[in-house]
Amino acid sequence: MEYLNLLLLILLPLTLLKVFSWITKSSPTNLPPGPVPLPIFGNLFKLGKKPHESLSQLAQIYGPLMSLKLGSLTTIVISSSTIAKEVLQKHDQSFSSRTVIDAITISNHHKSSIVWLPPTPQWRALRKLTNSHIFTTQKLDLNQSLRHRKLEELVSYLRRNASSGSVIDIGQAAFTTVLNLMSNSFFSIDLADDFGSDSACAFKDAVRGLMLEAGKPNLSDYFPMIRFMDLQGVRRGMSKHFGALDEIFEKIIQQKLLTLQCREGNTSDLLDMILDPSQEIGIQLQRHEIKSLLKDFFAAGTDTTSATIEWAMAELLHNPSKMTKAQQELSDILEKDRLIEESDIVRLPYLQAIIKETLRLHPPAPFLVPHKAENNVEIHDFIVPKGAQVLVNVWAIGRDPNLWKDPTCFSPERFLDSKTDYKGQDFEFIPFGSGRRICPGLPLAHRMVHLIVGLLLQSFDWKLENGLKAEDLDMGEEFGFTLAKATGLRAIPVIRL
Repeated sequence: MEYLNLLLLILLPLTLLKVFSWITKSSPTNLPPGPVPLPIFGNLFKLGKKPHESLSQLAQIYGPLMSLKLGSLTTIVISSSTIAKEVLQKHDQSFSSRTVIDAITISNHHKSSIVWLPPTPQWRALRKLTNSHIFTTQKLDLNQSLRHRKLEELVSYLRRNASSGSVIDIGQAAFTTVLNLMSNSFFSIDLADDFGSDSACAFKDAVRGLMLEAGKPNLSDYFPMIRFMDLQGVRRGMSKHFGALDEIFEKIIQQKLLTLQCREGNTSDLLDMILDPSQEIGIQLQRHEIKSLLKDFFAAGTDTTSATIEWAMAELLHNPSKMTKAQQELSDILEKDRLIEESDIVRLPYLQAIIKETLRLHPPAPFLVPHKAENNVEIHDFIVPKGAQVLVNVWAIGRDPNLWKDPTCFSPERFLDSKTDYKGQDFEFIPFGSGRRICPGLPLAHRMVHLIVGLLLQSFDWKLENGLKAEDLDMGEEFGFTLAKATGLRAIPVIRL
């Protein structure tokens, strides 16, 4: 937000009269505590470059239930597990809607998106589709052989690089693997031609660009009357990234329709099922609705999953003793020369602990997806007003010293004797959310993250490029809608004997 001052000077003459009416308009007098807002701009300057950190620091002053004024937008920030439970469980229905950000209104995506729709009949039908036809245990089990095949391709790629001593981009390798895992389940094809290919990089660039634009503090969200100006170019950026993904999905849909006309018998993948009129899936989707659903699944699934894998490997390279301990567990439990399988995950408690600890320190979406109050709700003697944006700072909750010993330390051991899980019932640890808006792709993400991290540890030792020491590894974050590693993780695989 380096150029915020210049933009606000442009805003001033346009908003002064309108904001005066906002200031004089009556509002709830019993809002949660928060910093005193400036005229017109409110608390915008408090956000900083990393809002998850800035709002965590403010919560230490004003408490875990805090209100801010961001331009004209009243925002309530939740920074404790106790209040998160009230919002996402006790008052789940009142907070189950979404605050729609301007960035995702491109092509009316928010009107067809399972992520952004309010809990309407259309949203419930989409949710039923995902729960009954996509992410069921039975459906996921049927695709185990596919995931195993993609893991073998990843191993082959890493072995080639290990033989030549070449450095690889771990995040890109993970992204390509996840992308092809998903595209084969959805379309029966590889969307990435090869690791590091132009197609894989282009898809990742579009997805990452989308997440960065969506997570950028956007003046259009805080001053709706000047949305048409798109002062920060967010809509232009999102149009570019949405257009790139729509072009890919449109070609696939066209090819699928031709194939369905020539083929008889049962459908073979998700897109076949959606496009086949003889299939009873509980909802009829138009072409633009299908593309919105695919953008939801692929943008969220590839970016968050590969980012978690990259963070896990970064933490292990940063803490070599933890990597050694994980590799020893894999050697003790798995037979030699047999790649990790999904049925092995339950027998690998330390690997599970590594993934949990990674998600605690680096939740994929630090604020989840913004919730919206459907009515005035009383919480702890304060009023969360109707229409307010509600942010659950799961990044802050995961580092709360009242909940976690040495909260900034990477220590998988904290989960070994704990039943705490990320399935949405333990509110000190909700990286995927909770309640009716919990991430629908959690079952698939659980399998993919454990499999890929397990494989990277089982088959290879790792060393940082250019003789970089473990303690010098850059662990900085890049804030967007999801929390990515600021610099790509590059390391050299070494075949384990």
